[in-house]
Amino acid sequence: MGQPSRALGARKRRGSLRQLQGMDSSFVAMESPNSPMHIGSVLIYNPETAPGGFVRFKDILSFIENRLQLSTTMRQRLVRVPFDLDYPYWVEDPNFDLEYHVRHVALPKPGDWRQLCIQAARIHARPLDLSRPPWEFTVVEGLDNVRGYPKGCFAFVTKVHHAAIDGMSGIDLMEATHTTTPTTTPPNKPDDWKPEKIPGPVELLGKSYFNALLNPLKQAQVAAQAVPGVASAIKGLVTRDFQLTSDFVPPRTRFNKTISPHRVVEGRTFDLAEFKSIRALLPDAKVNDVALAVVGGALNKYLTAKNDLPKSTMTAMAPISVRSTDEKGDMGNQVAAMIAPLGSHIADPKERLQYVFKQTSNSKAMTNALGARTMTEVSKVNPLLYMALGAQLFSRVSLAHKVAMPFNTVVTNVPGPPVHIYSSGARMESMALSLICLTDGLGLAHVVQSYVDEAYISFTACRDILPDPEFYSQCIQDSFDDMLAAAKALDAAPKAKAPARKTAAKPAARKTTRAAPAKKAPAKKAPAKKATTTSSAAKPAKRKPKATTKKIESKPAK
Repeated sequence: MGQPSRALGARKRRGSLRQLQGMDSSFVAMESPNSPMHIGSVLIYNPETAPGGFVRFKDILSFIENRLQLSTTMRQRLVRVPFDLDYPYWVEDPNFDLEYHVRHVALPKPGDWRQLCIQAARIHARPLDLSRPPWEFTVVEGLDNVRGYPKGCFAFVTKVHHAAIDGMSGIDLMEATHTTTPTTTPPNKPDDWKPEKIPGPVELLGKSYFNALLNPLKQAQVAAQAVPGVASAIKGLVTRDFQLTSDFVPPRTRFNKTISPHRVVEGRTFDLAEFKSIRALLPDAKVNDVALAVVGGALNKYLTAKNDLPKSTMTAMAPISVRSTDEKGDMGNQVAAMIAPLGSHIADPKERLQYVFKQTSNSKAMTNALGARTMTEVSKVNPLLYMALGAQLFSRVSLAHKVAMPFNTVVTNVPGPPVHIYSSGARMESMALSLICLTDGLGLAHVVQSYVDEAYISFTACRDILPDPEFYSQCIQDSFDDMLAAAKALDAAPKAKAPARKTAAKPAARKTTRAAPAKKAPAKKAPAKKATTTSSAAKPAKRKPKATTKKIESKPAK
């Protein structure tokens, strides 16, 4: 993790004035004061592993500064084309200032979990300055009463624009700011980074003109690439490899409205082994299916309490990474998406998991038929001007109140490191929360994360739409507990039935023993066959073994 060779190799692939792709640009186009398009996290560190058992703010600054060369993101800023006529460009920022991007605050006493969530929500609600590299780290001290962590722990509240990273490239950014041991030395290669001149409007408009001439050719190439996927999808429908059902049509909910600029964040931590054990309810299910079912159960509990539960299932957009191994160090987004029904209308945890597994299997088959990578490539040829105008129109006219959304929420699954990692020598204790961007019509989004032996489900919501984050967090916990209890009960059920099987075997043996003497008197059985229509025919059969038993017992008397 954080190896210089791979990160520097990624830098060599980066050229001057590298242009954003279609999906990356869409996050720039959708940016607004109410909808800042960045993602982030709340990471908690224990300084006991650092030299001297403590970490100063200047130690953090020095640690990050020595490792800037390992990141392709941290010193690049966006340059937008006038009137958004073309996709923006990444430029090495000539005015880069590390102290602007790394901030420092402290919680007032008592410094508990709820205070940390409130502070993280306030930081996350503020848009990034897109005239600078689009990221910020805020060091938060004073966590003396947060979830039983040792005193002296501190947190990072991170913010990175979604145009720069997706869930997988975000892990690469973490690798650049973390080490696998507390005493790892800085990279031994010189930092050859050089700032670049910011291109002027004339240069950018000239580039956009040539790109506009080439775009029809790119669109034709993408269309040709999409033909096999469309043919495969049609074939899949005909052969019933997957189905288009009404379960993919989301109901209208309180979460699908125009959002405010205010945010709430919360989440729960689970034992990863227990999270995986829920698959006992359905061995073919994946951990992602379990996560979707837990979220579906939480929505069921929350909306039932509000008397607002839709009769049909709510749906989630579940991102799918299509990032190849060669693209692991690259910036930007390489993701497709599938629609995942959550089974929010089903209260029973086992039935909900079975439903979610069936629906996600159907969605995966559909996505595979179309080709997830092809879906991503199509987004790269959409004109930015239309995307920007559409986003502004959607927001200004409040279309979220009038137009049905294609899904109700987001549930994204991002696996974290399986071993402990360190920053400035301090051991990361927890990836407590993951923060995600919201848009009009999407007032609630979830992130499922893992780290070492823990699993996390956290959410970001509009404060006006979900004013009681602690209650919804409890609904997530209750949903998980219900599913875990059902899995444990199912696992224990065969053990409880084992003694019953042994008891049932004994009467069977007795019947066989008693039936044997009955064969000695076949003449007496013939009349019994004629009387088989009466219920009393069985009574003589029970008496005969008794008579036989008496004869056997009389032999020793002789």
